[in-house]
Amino acid sequence: MKIGFDAKRLYNNFTGLGNHSRTTIDILTEEFPDNDYYLYTPKLRLNGTTLPYMSRKNCHTLTPKGVLRGSAWRTYGLVSEMKRDGIEVFHGLSNEMPVGLFHSGIASVVTIHDVAFKTFPDMYHRLDRTVYDMKWQYACNHADMVIAISECTKADVMRFYDVPERKVEVVYQPVSPIYYQPLTKRAARPYMLYVGSINSRKNLLGVVKAMELLPKDLQIPLVVAGGGGSYKQQVKEYIAEKGMEDLFVWPDMVGNAALQRLYTDAELFVYPSFYEGFGLPVVEAQLCGCPVVTSNLSSLPEAGGPWAQKADPTSPEDICDKMVKLLTDTELRQKTIEGGRAYAMEKFDPKRLAHQLMGVYESIRR
Repeated sequence: MKIGFDAKRLYNNFTGLGNHSRTTIDILTEEFPDNDYYLYTPKLRLNGTTLPYMSRKNCHTLTPKGVLRGSAWRTYGLVSEMKRDGIEVFHGLSNEMPVGLFHSGIASVVTIHDVAFKTFPDMYHRLDRTVYDMKWQYACNHADMVIAISECTKADVMRFYDVPERKVEVVYQPVSPIYYQPLTKRAARPYMLYVGSINSRKNLLGVVKAMELLPKDLQIPLVVAGGGGSYKQQVKEYIAEKGMEDLFVWPDMVGNAALQRLYTDAELFVYPSFYEGFGLPVVEAQLCGCPVVTSNLSSLPEAGGPWAQKADPTSPEDICDKMVKLLTDTELRQKTIEGGRAYAMEKFDPKRLAHQLMGVYESIRR
């Protein structure tokens, strides 16, 4: 089968959506090497992360050749390119679809990651919200099938875009293969860990307030791996006001290998987000054998499963209580580590996810 992908993020984004694009291509090419995978991107950023896709067997990278360039080519030029290439199925990997695909004879699927601009509108400029809403609505209306990366996102897609349930398939977000290869835990100064963008939706301030409530002998440092703007500054100001600076470590942006080591050696992963399309860091932490405190909202109970401790993200007291349990109850901690890893290994098995994706492609192929 010839399958086309919107690969803009694969080649140009090195966080969430880019990682999702790369891991999706990774699991498909590993499990179904006889297909041809066409990666359409308006521009290339070549480095150690993206170069392997230029030479991977059965992967074909295509960039603009005519008058249309950039986003105009991605939106209006892709259909003619794909018809010329004989594409049978197109997958919009990040919430968008090219214009004109619906009447092209090419089957299509789009992955919707979340609708955070609707659930947390204050985090987005009005113009951005309007543009995103139009793109998501167009994609949901015109794709043959919508993939949601969690049951929570599926419910949001059906709620906000009036998509019938029969048209939405849940395929969980694949995790980078590196996290399935466990490391040996190193003896190190004990610390807790937070991984992710630092914004109001992800609730780092709630973690800080929970740490304030911890007994003094449990107040070990929190390593915060993620970037942020005004909200990060707000959190740092609160920490300074409370005289807690020594309890926080702010490393520069780190890649998967460094994150794997951070997860493995951490005493606890804390992620009480208010809303996530999937909650990838929770799965990464559990695969690395790190016990998790997360939120009882949105998709996070799906990501964490029965073994993650789930707290009310509006309550620093509840977050603190769950942290204390995992830091002091040795038996619960060990069960959480073993059960969490087993859950993540089975629920998010890359081979199973690849077969689910291929099943969607086959179901809409014309």
